[in-house]
Amino acid sequence: MGLPNIGPLELIIVLAIALLIVGPRRLPEMGNAVGRTIREFRKASSGVTDPFAPEPEPDKGVTNVVEATLESTGENTGTAATASAGDSRTGI
Repeated sequence: MGLPNIGPLELIIVLAIALLIVGPRRLPEMGNAVGRTIREFRKASSGVTDPFAPEPEPDKGVTNVVEATLESTGENTGTAATASAGDSRTGI
């Protein structure tokens, strides 16, 4: 039970009724408002993803670059990970 197709005759009838209701001066303003609404809806819905889609794998190259940078500056990467994993205040 899908939506019926809107043909050219139905579109002309809808536009004629809209012209009678809002008048010739306000019809372009109403068209612009409808266009902006549709555009904003498309922008908002383009960011929505399927909740059941699998998460993309994280980029391992970025992690390796960060670790190499930390090692070259002399910071120990294992200490921070061990401290945060064993910290009882985090509740994790």
